[in-house]
Amino acid sequence: MIAVKNRADRVVLYNISWQQFENILQDLGESRAARIAYDAGTLEIITPLPEHEHYKEVISDLVKDIADTLDLDYESYGSTTWKRESRMAGLEPDNCFYFQNEAAIRGRLDLDLNQDPPPDLALEIDVTSKSLNRFPIYARLGVPEVWCYDSGELKIYLLQNNEYIESETSLVFPSLPIRELPRLMEENRTEGRRVMRKAVRGWAKRL
Repeated sequence: MIAVKNRADRVVLYNISWQQFENILQDLGESRAARIAYDAGTLEIITPLPEHEHYKEVISDLVKDIADTLDLDYESYGSTTWKRESRMAGLEPDNCFYFQNEAAIRGRLDLDLNQDPPPDLALEIDVTSKSLNRFPIYARLGVPEVWCYDSGELKIYLLQNNEYIESETSLVFPSLPIRELPRLMEENRTEGRRVMRKAVRGWAKRL
């Protein structure tokens, strides 16, 4: 294993076999702050910074608030480790949700991408600060929609022909201009989380 980049918040390793990847996951354990991404032998381990975690929690809460407002069933699996050995792909999103396939996995705690559908939506914060490109990994795992928040902008990417294409419209919330969420977040940021969530619920109800 060769470390090619090592900073306070990340390390990237090359030439990692699948078994080594599995062993590292086991050694890291379940209770940890670090997140991983594995792409055909390259492994990145990141320790998120407070700003990253703040926006992850804010946007995750807003996704749930919108779903509740629109009476949509959903399930959230946080930073679950999703992996498929046959695709040599594995990662832990900042958060992930089931919407379209929620009924298929309802109540399940033993999901396996070899037989179960992947999450319908994955959330990535500060993608430009990550050394390893997540999109090819998500594509091989089959996640149909990824939201990327970076520097006050939220972009929607949809999986088409094994690659992600930026879209103005979300598959999960097709009736809402989701890219407006950062504006709503900023307008209500100094008022606190509760006020922000109330404003977004009202926004979703009006549209």
